[in-house]
Amino acid sequence: MFVVALTGGIGSGKSEAARVFTELGVPVTDVDEISHQLTAAQQPIIQDIQANFGKEYISPDGALNRAAMRDLVFNDQAARNKLNAILHPAIYTEALNQLAQNKHAPYQILAIPLLFESPRYAPHVNRILLIDCNEKTQIERVKKRSKLTESEIKKIIRTQTPRKKQLLLAHDVIENNENVEKLREKILLIHQKYLNTCIVSKTT
Repeated sequence: MFVVALTGGIGSGKSEAARVFTELGVPVTDVDEISHQLTAAQQPIIQDIQANFGKEYISPDGALNRAAMRDLVFNDQAARNKLNAILHPAIYTEALNQLAQNKHAPYQILAIPLLFESPRYAPHVNRILLIDCNEKTQIERVKKRSKLTESEIKKIIRTQTPRKKQLLLAHDVIENNENVEKLREKILLIHQKYLNTCIVSKTT
């Protein structure tokens, strides 16, 4: 089982990259999607969140109130640690289940924004692919897709592993300061590289 961890800071273009890999037929396990599934209306983990944080962090339909929780955890480290302790073990278990289901694919993608903050995934990863862009581009992209202010976006960026360290830790880097077409071209090239790597590893 050859697993490529796809990561990058907020607004770097990870989600778009994951979509391109999916279109190429590469299995993608996305921890953000798993998190959304686990915190949807009436999911068992919602009870734990309500017990620890209160009803104000649960929406009327019984799902996680993401806006309220985001405001809390990005201003309160203790609250962020508490939420992570509830969510991360469940997300990890489901991610491993999905990876196991696709173990016969030539290679697969594990899309995980906070890879460098989540050492538990390291034993399951063969390579790290970083989608990288400058901070100005990050801020512009996030402002376009959300209601967050520039100061809020910068606060989120500061909670993530610094860009320089991400660049040092990654095996492969795709620079994504341009448009989706350029990103797709670069992914097509690295897709072929991964296929060739897997073929060689299976024959040696």
